[in-house]
Amino acid sequence: MTASPYSLLMLAGIAVSLVFWSRLAKRDERLLVIYIAALVSAFLGAKVDCLAVGGWMFGDAPDRWMIWATGKTILGALLGGYAGVEVAKRVTGYAQAPGDWFAVIAPVGIVLGRVGCLLHGCCLGRACAPAWWTITDAHGVARWPAGPVEIAFNVLALALFLLLSRMEKSRPHFAARLRGRTSIFTSSLTARSASPTNFSARRRG
Repeated sequence: MTASPYSLLMLAGIAVSLVFWSRLAKRDERLLVIYIAALVSAFLGAKVDCLAVGGWMFGDAPDRWMIWATGKTILGALLGGYAGVEVAKRVTGYAQAPGDWFAVIAPVGIVLGRVGCLLHGCCLGRACAPAWWTITDAHGVARWPAGPVEIAFNVLALALFLLLSRMEKSRPHFAARLRGRTSIFTSSLTARSASPTNFSARRRG
């Protein structure tokens, strides 16, 4: 049994984030607890949201168990991860805001995941009229390039966060305030891009 590129890239995203947070945990061991809580609750949120918005429609499908086992959404992961972080902070007594660190590492995981989606042929955008910017799926249908657009967006977001981190040395107050607002903006755009229609697009072809 060979692992699919999607599975390998998903595991790579988890590995990268684990290394990142393990290094942060050297400052405070509670950060690793917060990361684990975020990871587990993000997976649960992604699964629950997937089943709620479209998974239930495949109750009669022959491969329904595979669909239910593999389906997940970014919106659910963001909401679940946020809830998990807040609960973990209360349990551990961690009073600081780790949101900036999540804003740095989250785009890396999303990019790896979307590359896996492209290789796997899932999470397709809406069908639309052919144009220079559309992509064609395996059935020859022109679609909105949801995956490539989200990859490009998160690469730019990561570059912006890294730039703001460097700016903190010269203009700390301005950079910190701007980075906080930018992380909220980029998270909201990422959540809005996770359309429920992408889940069923794979089935409709």
